[in-house]
Amino acid sequence: MGSASLRAVAGIAALLGLAGCGGAGGDTGGIPGNKGFVEYRPAGEEYAIKVPEGWTRTEIGDTATFTDRLNTITVTLASSAAAPTTADGTAELDALAGGTPGFAAGPVSTVQRRGGTALLVTYRADAPADPVTGRIVNDDVERYEFWYDRQLLIVTLAGPYGSDNVDPWRTVTDSVRWLD
Repeated sequence: MGSASLRAVAGIAALLGLAGCGGAGGDTGGIPGNKGFVEYRPAGEEYAIKVPEGWTRTEIGDTATFTDRLNTITVTLASSAAAPTTADGTAELDALAGGTPGFAAGPVSTVQRRGGTALLVTYRADAPADPVTGRIVNDDVERYEFWYDRQLLIVTLAGPYGSDNVDPWRTVTDSVRWLD
């Protein structure tokens, strides 16, 4: 499977992880500013990342998803021969556009984080309907793709459109580090 296909699959996995985002009415969905963070290391210990304390964790293969009501963090580790480019990010948005409810493409750029340079792909997408209320929340999605030594770490952050998650999402993405 090519790296662009792998990133598209990771994007779909992240959208499926958004199931934890369809929450109760009246909640803006922002992550509280006083939230604590804990380090997560997968079984193989290729990387470490901090996630909000107390969030539900689900692991399937090389993907870990952390959820708390309206917010989701999905982390996927894959192999990739080369670092992703902005052209790859644009192709990912094109792939998501056709089958993603509530989709609106955002900018694609490269950003610097403590763990290195990352491709940042942003968009909006509907989370699955809340199983109790049927309410559908449109989410802001930021997907960071970190590459190191033929490994690609895809960190997808999703929360309700307009939520103030800038600081917590920065804490998560700044905490990424590769373990040698």
